[in-house]
Amino acid sequence: MNTRNRGKNTGDDILFQPTKELDKLKFAVQDMNYLLSKEYPEKSSSELVASRYKLKTRQIKALRGVSASDQQIENRNSKRLEISDLKNKTLYLDGFNVLILLESLLSEAYIFEGLDGCFRDLSGVHGTYKRVQQTFKAIELVSVFFKKSDLEKLVWIFDQPVSNSGRIKQIILDFAKENNLNWEVELEFNPDKFLVENTKIVASSDAWILDHCKNWCNLVGFLIEEEEEKLSVNLVKMF
Repeated sequence: MNTRNRGKNTGDDILFQPTKELDKLKFAVQDMNYLLSKEYPEKSSSELVASRYKLKTRQIKALRGVSASDQQIENRNSKRLEISDLKNKTLYLDGFNVLILLESLLSEAYIFEGLDGCFRDLSGVHGTYKRVQQTFKAIELVSVFFKKSDLEKLVWIFDQPVSNSGRIKQIILDFAKENNLNWEVELEFNPDKFLVENTKIVASSDAWILDHCKNWCNLVGFLIEEEEEKLSVNLVKMF
């Protein structure tokens, strides 16, 4: 049995729970929103805000994930589809983005609600994907969404250059076959570009994809709301 998980880092309770820290982060998000809305670059904006509020590295990462400009929020909201819009449609899923976020959620890591309504975590893939003990449960949660949305088909898109992408592809295909799900799994060298240019509806919380895709749905947001009683979610709202 794999004992790894994507839970909290040491010190996260100090960085994200106390009222003093959260109050500081809320002001930081307001400042980021103002700067981004004035079209200041994200990197320099986050550096300026981080310096002002003396933020730690993981707080800065959370700040960047939560923040967006007013223009980005308006654009993303205009393309957001509800679950009722998905019946008999094909949904393309940003594989590692959604899977790792659900693994983090199930590991009781901190999950951050963004100004755009999307949820993000502090994990990521750095060349290698490592399956954790919550992986199968995360895949099961996607199947819950798939059934409740009455989708015709779900297509998982993974980064081909990432080590073990072929292995997770096979795990998902085996799960789909065992549960009679109309799922496909594809490996792409540039999944972000593929999802933006070749799909009509995508599930992702990646900011660049949300800014450039045709339509998107908040798969993780739906699961957090719908399965709230079954899930123990450490949700942080920084605004």
